[in-house]
Amino acid sequence: MPAPSRGALHTHPKQAMPYQSPISPGRSWYEDTAGERPDYPRLDGDRSCDVVIVGGGFTGLSAAVHLARTGADVVLMESHRFGDGASGRNGGQLNTGQRAWPEEMEAEYGFTRAKALFDVAEEAKAHLLEFSRINGIDIEYMPGQLSVAHKRRYVDSYKAHAGIMAERFGYPHISFMDAKETAERVGSQRFFGGVRDTGTGHIHPLRLVIGTARVAAASGAHLYENTPATGIASNGGKVRVTTSSGTVTAGKCLIATNAYGGWLEPVSAAHIMPIGSFIGATVPLGAGSPVIPGGESVDDSRFVVRYFRKSKDGRLLFGGREIYGVTDPGDIHIHIRRQIAEIYPDLKDVEITHGWGGYVGITMPRQPFVREVMPNVISAGGYSGHGVMLSNFVGKLYADTMAGNREKLKLFEELRVPAFPGGRKLRAPLLFLALNWYALRDRI
Repeated sequence: MPAPSRGALHTHPKQAMPYQSPISPGRSWYEDTAGERPDYPRLDGDRSCDVVIVGGGFTGLSAAVHLARTGADVVLMESHRFGDGASGRNGGQLNTGQRAWPEEMEAEYGFTRAKALFDVAEEAKAHLLEFSRINGIDIEYMPGQLSVAHKRRYVDSYKAHAGIMAERFGYPHISFMDAKETAERVGSQRFFGGVRDTGTGHIHPLRLVIGTARVAAASGAHLYENTPATGIASNGGKVRVTTSSGTVTAGKCLIATNAYGGWLEPVSAAHIMPIGSFIGATVPLGAGSPVIPGGESVDDSRFVVRYFRKSKDGRLLFGGREIYGVTDPGDIHIHIRRQIAEIYPDLKDVEITHGWGGYVGITMPRQPFVREVMPNVISAGGYSGHGVMLSNFVGKLYADTMAGNREKLKLFEELRVPAFPGGRKLRAPLLFLALNWYALRDRI
């Protein structure tokens, strides 16, 4: 059967029941506010191309756009629908830099490498905002981020961080907040201080997924949904990705499945662990609400971080419950409301209209895993909760390698990301014990 024309897509007929992702529990507020969400055909039959991409989240879709714009013949296959994974269901916070603070990266890699990693993250932030603007994608960007200390003993490090960012890393947008300012800006007495970052913000992630897919299709990439890869093999200078309905043969392959494709090849599976993260959305809190009056996003100093923000219509979007296994909680709303009440006691009975979750990929050092896992096959993932801007940019940097420019991608490839201990059988139980230990320390 001949392949569909480039960029083929159509829209679901009206259904009696709203779509429910088979891989992510609950229905997100994003799904109900993203507007039209086109679907794309399944792959049917064998075909060949220059580059095959497995995984249709931020990394894969971004790579598809930039590869197609160079004239490359690109096939992207997604097991379910674009946005079903973490890219369409995350907290929407852009953040600044890498997951670790630049001074922490400097302690591990030295100043030159730490500065280069910080600069590439800033370039990633600027790229995401510019890409959305020039392509007419309304990502509902809202400026500002507050990072706050949930323990008094952390306050001094936040104060030092603000100075280091301005003086050593040339980033003047971070200012220290004492306890009083923190309480006013967060709308809670729960925290002891923190920093305010006016050089970043937060977005509607599913709008970005949908928009990037449209741009990829319009640029000439062949996009396929509901097309799970069943195997990847590289030999004789060619890569073959098999599906239940056909095989794609290409010169190069990008694996961009993050938390959802660990069984495809063993190297990524050893380095990227899926963890479940869950978010709730409240009813609109009203114009007079003291909760985050400046509209910034917030993250706290817990190892099992709590992250929250207000939407443009005034809802509190609160994420914080993580699980380290394969069982989803029976009632997301109950757990999220309990955590909201710890920070905002007046909201202990607030109505939660949406509760949803999904899996994100983490690595041991919480740094991205980017590596050539077999000849002509690069895997990218493990953004560890810091992927909204980094994953999009890694997709672009992968496309740059096709033009012979690998310098910036190598910054990620050369990160020291060890495999999880214990192999496939023991790594999940060991991680569960370790991270629950850290969660216990968060409470002490």
